[in-house]
Amino acid sequence: MSRTDGDRTPRELDESAVPAKAWLGLSAAAPERHTAAVVADRFDWIAWRDTYAQSAGLRELAEELSGRHDCTTDLLTDAFLAAYKVRPRLREPGEMEPSRLVNHQVITSLTESPEFALLHRETVGDPYAAAMAVLAQAAALRVMLERTRDAQKRAERARKAQQDAEDAANALSEALQQADGEDDEHGTVPTPATDAVQRAVEAAAQTAQDAAQALSAAASVIRSTARSAVAKAARATREEAALMRTWGVAPGELERMPFDQRARLAERLRTGRFAQWAELIGRFRQMAAGERARKVENATGELVGVTLGDDLSRVIPSELTHLGLPELRAVFAARYAAGELMLYESQGERTSGRGAVIACVDTSHSMYEAGPGGVTREAWAKACALALLDQARHAGRDFVGVLFSAADKVRVFRFPADRPTDIVQVLDFAETFLGGGTSYQTPLTAAGQLLREEFDSAARTRGDIVMLTDDDCGVTETWMRDWNDAKRLLGFRVFGVAVGAPRVAEADSVLEALCDNLRSVEDLTDVHTAADLFRVI
Repeated sequence: MSRTDGDRTPRELDESAVPAKAWLGLSAAAPERHTAAVVADRFDWIAWRDTYAQSAGLRELAEELSGRHDCTTDLLTDAFLAAYKVRPRLREPGEMEPSRLVNHQVITSLTESPEFALLHRETVGDPYAAAMAVLAQAAALRVMLERTRDAQKRAERARKAQQDAEDAANALSEALQQADGEDDEHGTVPTPATDAVQRAVEAAAQTAQDAAQALSAAASVIRSTARSAVAKAARATREEAALMRTWGVAPGELERMPFDQRARLAERLRTGRFAQWAELIGRFRQMAAGERARKVENATGELVGVTLGDDLSRVIPSELTHLGLPELRAVFAARYAAGELMLYESQGERTSGRGAVIACVDTSHSMYEAGPGGVTREAWAKACALALLDQARHAGRDFVGVLFSAADKVRVFRFPADRPTDIVQVLDFAETFLGGGTSYQTPLTAAGQLLREEFDSAARTRGDIVMLTDDDCGVTETWMRDWNDAKRLLGFRVFGVAVGAPRVAEADSVLEALCDNLRSVEDLTDVHTAADLFRVI
């Protein structure tokens, strides 16, 4: 006759309970259950906590999702870590808390998406970019959480059933220990205790199976939604990175920038006055960089004849023979001092300047006028000026932006070569518009004074002034004499660009009289009409 559980000794019951306890994870060798799908170290957790504390967007998203769904903060953490870590590794499903299996499936689908590599390239090691990627996927996360609501409920029931089974098993273990300590070696444990464990185990197994089936049913929806989410996030992060590059913000500068400052900068770049002209600015800067690559400083150029001067690098051989005769060396020295040596004359680009580069940009009302492609005269002029800023930085020269309109309206933006470029100041320069009429004397006087100050403080000459305007206006004779005296003293050059107004560049215009080099730009979609400026400045 067989014995019931109530007839078994405590030792026998304890041995029979081992398989159930092992299944329930009660043995010492059982794996730990985790709430995070992505394996992370303490430095990763610090990055997440710091970013979460700084990002109002992440906190608002977590609060919104937590009001409707369970375990959503853990999901956002996993999405961030997957984007941030160099080589994100996911735990096995069996290592996860049952209630986090939906999160595991979502993160698995995100990381296995074909577009994830493109996203990860922009976000790896960059907490800000990783946070922006999470926010860009917010809409898709909402959809996935709604579609997996039933699976999540079943997972929660599975978690509770597992906990009930563990509680029942623990109660049984306590009963076994108590019975084993009794003096009666034939002490027994009541049958209801063992039956409760068995029922709890079976219930846990059934709810876990139901949860797995529900999650499997939602897997295809999760995968398709995840793929579109990753693609959207990849586009958003690439566009923001490209926008930063367009405005000359280096990756290293971004990494050093505080989170909230970087967020405000990105918002301003996306929504500011010049946001629509980012593509034009980028093309101008790329063109200027290409021209710099072609530029040859102090090039001899094409030989076209013989002239007089004191440039020893171009002295003709017959003059050098005088140095071989002691009696003629004094003659050579005298002719050198007088600048009357015979030199090869060449035709080519003039040597670049060494003083400041000053861009005088007209911001009168007429500069609002749009040309072909909808590009305004102001946009073209300021895109050119920003490329000149790059040109000056590359050559180690100071840059000054002078915005002008009427005689009483001028604003000066200085960018010294020995200081990092302040992107906020660059944006202020680009977005400032004074309005009103046009006066040449005010901005050019300011530019000349700046070059004189540079000469007095650093003995630098040969600056370059670029005048970008769409209007012609008069100057007084007295002012013109002073202007010509300053040019002779300081050796600066003046380049003029008539933006969208060919008449301003006509032979009898005031601008033509002021400039050493003048051109007219009519097609405002073409950045290459100013290409030669970047070879000679």
